[in-house]
Amino acid sequence: QPQLVESGGGLVQPGGSLRLSCAASGSIFRLATMGWYRQAPGNQRELVATITSSGSRTYLSSVKGRFTISRDNMGYKNTVYLQMNNLKPEDTAVYYCNAAFTSGDRSWGQGTQVTVSS
Repeated sequence: QPQLVESGGGLVQPGGSLRLSCAASGSIFRLATMGWYRQAPGNQRELVATITSSGSRTYLSSVKGRFTISRDNMGYKNTVYLQMNNLKPEDTAVYYCNAAFTSGDRSWGQGTQVTVSS
């Protein structure tokens, strides 16, 4: 089972920054579309950003201009990042890394908590 492991969450004040990382072990991830989702308490999980294997990006409208998704494909080990700037309290959520394969299968990480509060 392909594995995704997130890191980088934490507590930050409004206006601050965090960078989330998602380590994807296995060359299979090189061709996957990678994404970050988030889920706040009482809310449905929502798609925050995606990046294809060729580098095309999409963003949730509320994070455009503040968040940047990127990826490093290094053979067996691949990493996806989510740079989050000018964080707002409404960005508070558990953030999940996701891989969408051409087969239709998906893999999920375990999630990392991001809390934006003064």
